[in-house]
Amino acid sequence: MTDPEKLYKLIWLSRPLMQSAEAAVEHGLDGIGLTVRGRAVLEVLLTEDEATVPDIAQKLEIKRQYVQLMVNETLTDGLTLKRENPRHKRSALIALTQKGRALIEDVVRREMVLVRSVGVGLDTADIKTALKVITTLTENLKKAIGNG
Repeated sequence: MTDPEKLYKLIWLSRPLMQSAEAAVEHGLDGIGLTVRGRAVLEVLLTEDEATVPDIAQKLEIKRQYVQLMVNETLTDGLTLKRENPRHKRSALIALTQKGRALIEDVVRREMVLVRSVGVGLDTADIKTALKVITTLTENLKKAIGNG
């Protein structure tokens, strides 16, 4: 049986967790000339190889207009480039440059060192359970507000 008070606390603990995670990411980006939002774009492209701005927005679950600003930042910094999209003339494909790929691979490599250190004491079964709980809660909350 679900304990609603504990579930409520778990849901609200996601905020300080995300704030701490974002602060750790920001700290890891100090001095390398990459913002948290630019890092998010590069990470999507590392996984997807290339994507349109609407595709990136969907992956990040944020508005397309905001993602366009984020992508523009990475284009200006030479971390991404635009390619013609054969499926849609007005929605270019965005891809990593060699510089962008090297940078995000290095950032992720360093972040994995941090993840290993903060995960000390957690076993795989605990992590698997936490992932299931968080994924289910996220999906159910989206459905509850008609967004999923």
